[in-house]
Amino acid sequence: MFFHRAKMKKQGGIILKRIFSIFFLLVLFLSGCSSRQPITENSQGVWDHYFVYPMSKLLLVLGHLFHDNYGLAIITLTLIVRFALLPFMLKQYKTTMKMQALRPEIEKLQKKYKNGSVQEQQKLQQEMMALYQKHGINPLSGCFPVLLQMPIFMALYYAISRTEEIKRHSFLWVQLGHQDPYFILPIVAALTTYISLRLSPSTTGEKSPQTMIMSYMMPVMIFIGASSVPSALSLYWVIGGCFSIIQSLMIRSQTKSLPSVQQSKG
Repeated sequence: MFFHRAKMKKQGGIILKRIFSIFFLLVLFLSGCSSRQPITENSQGVWDHYFVYPMSKLLLVLGHLFHDNYGLAIITLTLIVRFALLPFMLKQYKTTMKMQALRPEIEKLQKKYKNGSVQEQQKLQQEMMALYQKHGINPLSGCFPVLLQMPIFMALYYAISRTEEIKRHSFLWVQLGHQDPYFILPIVAALTTYISLRLSPSTTGEKSPQTMIMSYMMPVMIFIGASSVPSALSLYWVIGGCFSIIQSLMIRSQTKSLPSVQQSKG
């Protein structure tokens, strides 16, 4: 049993490393695809013309709706993005609930192949994947909403840094194009991330090593990232975190009775 826990912890670390590696490579790629010149409709390149400029234009339009308040524009944009991703998040929650329901069967497989040899580990992985396929589960589906937000986040970064009206705009105590001097937004972003992860359905039952690592590492990563980017992006993270908290509370309240219903049917 100790070997299996160590193995799962190692696999969780590998998954996290892959996610962060993809994020880091994407940042490097997009950084090389964009210049520092002010963004306009005449900006050349696929990244500038089809990602950064539309994002800048959208923020300007939203800002004008709020009497040139680009802080409110970013809040509105964040809510638009999160509502657009809501179907994918709901699918992720359903996958999580299915995986929790399969936990007893997975534990039986782990006991069946408890010697820990390479051959048995391969058989264990094969049978687990067959079990997931049988129930229509994709264990990596939870990564999709995160990956989908990365281009949006990077486009937002360049739209802010290359649009003077937004870059120089002051909102609350910060200037949107500069870092938060008091680190208030990064701290709040980290806290909302931590709370939303703790409220996730994956933490309602027995906590896997992947879940435990993620619940502590992600807030730290968010704080570090939010401390080193313009305040507009920190604001994006804060609003997104608050949205996730409300979303998790609503979904948990709706699905709280599902396990008992399923058991009574069985």
